[in-house]
Amino acid sequence: MHALDHLTIIAPTLEDGVAHVRGCLDLDVPFGTRHAYMGTHNHRLQLGGRVYLEIVAIDPKGTSPGWPRWFGLDDQNTVHKDWEAGRRLRGWVARTDDMDATLAPHDGLFGAHVSLPPEAPEFGFSIPQDGGLPFDGAAPSWIDHRSEPTSMADIPDLGARLVSFTMTHPDLSAVTGLYQSLAIEGAPDLVAGSQLTYRAEIKTSSGLRVLT
Repeated sequence: MHALDHLTIIAPTLEDGVAHVRGCLDLDVPFGTRHAYMGTHNHRLQLGGRVYLEIVAIDPKGTSPGWPRWFGLDDQNTVHKDWEAGRRLRGWVARTDDMDATLAPHDGLFGAHVSLPPEAPEFGFSIPQDGGLPFDGAAPSWIDHRSEPTSMADIPDLGARLVSFTMTHPDLSAVTGLYQSLAIEGAPDLVAGSQLTYRAEIKTSSGLRVLT
């Protein structure tokens, strides 16, 4: 089964990410965890069902992991460029029950199956060789929870619920076939536009809000 796992705000700093989400949703997303094996950290928020929002950034108190970080975070020039352009909801993660079978037909598009944390693996994640976003972010990263799905009890629930998720792309022909072949439940709706952007409509206690 392939399904939407989480949406990802890729931020220059966690403070930037939290402030952006606050401005969009009028919610303060609580701290999540530190990823010592990636040199990153995050804040997380439930969005209903088994879907959540992640704000992720390089951890200034962490150390370089010695391998590519996920979500293109090693390329801080691009992270800042996208941030300043307003492309802040920049990625998403789909879950699979069989990472190797999911990746095999796509000729390296999603990168390699990496077991994390390396010293005591609990899950698998797809990471391109350069650590960048698959298909410049038009395709998801993949996670295999290995029969231990993310515990929603560990992620704060402030009542936010995902209503719609859309990706705008300048060349729909390049992505439509891919999305059809992946058959991901909850994948973004595809809309033609001048550049790659994501938009999520999220219902909160203050009404319907938009996250970009």
